[in-house]
Amino acid sequence: MTAVMQGVRIVEVAEHTFVPAASALLADWGADVIKIEHVERGDAMRGLASSGIAVVPDDVHVLFEHSNRGKRSLGLDLTSEAGREVLYRLVATADVFLTNKLPGVRTKLGIDVEDLRVHNPRLIYVRGTGQGERGPEADHGAYDSLAFWARAGVAAGVMRPEYGHVPVPPAPGFGDSIGGMTIAGGIASALFHRERTGEATTADVSLMGTAIWSMGQAMALSLQLDVPWTPPPVGTRSNPLTGNYCTADERWLSFTCLQAGRYWPSICAAIERPELARDPRFADHAALMAHSGEAIEILTAAFAARPLEHWRNRLSAFTGQWTVVQHTLEAAADPQAVANGYVQECATATGARFRLAAAPVQFGEQPAIPGRAPEFNEHGDEVLAELGLAPEEVLDLKIAGVVT
Repeated sequence: MTAVMQGVRIVEVAEHTFVPAASALLADWGADVIKIEHVERGDAMRGLASSGIAVVPDDVHVLFEHSNRGKRSLGLDLTSEAGREVLYRLVATADVFLTNKLPGVRTKLGIDVEDLRVHNPRLIYVRGTGQGERGPEADHGAYDSLAFWARAGVAAGVMRPEYGHVPVPPAPGFGDSIGGMTIAGGIASALFHRERTGEATTADVSLMGTAIWSMGQAMALSLQLDVPWTPPPVGTRSNPLTGNYCTADERWLSFTCLQAGRYWPSICAAIERPELARDPRFADHAALMAHSGEAIEILTAAFAARPLEHWRNRLSAFTGQWTVVQHTLEAAADPQAVANGYVQECATATGARFRLAAAPVQFGEQPAIPGRAPEFNEHGDEVLAELGLAPEEVLDLKIAGVVT
């Protein structure tokens, strides 16, 4: 893998998943990421199990590993003048400063853009927020279940009347991980801009803004038609080769064949009904669309009669676009995921093995191999020594509680 971020140093003052996930990706791609953690408790994400909102295994905190792999950790008291001086010295060596602290907190801690640019005019300053850097709620915190999922139309976009409830996000940190990927792209763009122009800019990414972009096509249609976006009602599709069909063992097949007429003979062969390809009702695309209800009934009955493995075999020669609706373990073992390295093996500091989703961008035709997340303050002495602090200075800082 080409380490495209090698030589880039990022200083992170952030917690949880959204913003740390961004620098985790950049660490995968070769950046040196120094994670500044609360001097006593570390990143609040380390204690997520006690919140009761997520199941965290005892042996490996894989949720923390996902968003902190490959980093170095320094426990630092930013509420003290001595702690801020250490941060300023560190920022002077950095290319990027990355934070999810709210405006009021940044001002109180003295880590706003103006505070840090005094020590490094070339510093790219990056903020990840819930609702954005401006507006009446700029200083309000948020989580991806709120700003990304509930507020921006994503949850409403998958709701159906028969559910009787608001669907929850499909995964922990779902919007956070998408937002983190967005921040990583913004940082790369800002670095490129600085390389070309010499200008060190700021970059802002919010969970709400990322979600609105993710809903961009629905948003555009909704605004044009002045109608809130909702999923189409069940039973309204006109193309029998787009949609999902249940198998005999209650698994699902998903089809997206936009040129239904082209692929109809092939699906007829797959379900062992070749005569349907010559049926006048389905003779061409227009006829198939006109008789879509009948075609859907035929396919529904056919797929419901046999189990998934039967259809895996029968559809192997199907020329249209389809897939099995898979759960996470199946996705990780999917031959395409394995061949492309979409899931990677890792190990903790104690040697406990686990696997993580790989960075979604590959360079040099190779997947990035993620490192492990640091233990709390694992690299404290190392980072302080790199700043030129003598052992006795470090000891004084530890005695004062400024560093861990």
